[in-house]
Amino acid sequence: MMTNPSNTASATRSAAAERMRRHRERRQMGLRCIAIQVWDREIETLIRRGLLPAEMRNDLHEIREALYVHLDRTLGATP
Repeated sequence: MMTNPSNTASATRSAAAERMRRHRERRQMGLRCIAIQVWDREIETLIRRGLLPAEMRNDLHEIREALYVHLDRTLGATP
């Protein structure tokens, strides 16, 4: 039985190579991936402004989405 070389190559790609591939894709699109620290009071402000449901205050995905909305509103939506 013959294996597909493209499937074999992607299966053997190291985690570091995959991270670099994603990094290059983001840079080509003009994106940067950064890690930030968020104060509890900033999360509370997102809740007060209606960008984050109070019950989602500990959900990292929901906090990130609320921050995206905040940034789009304050800095302008991305093209």
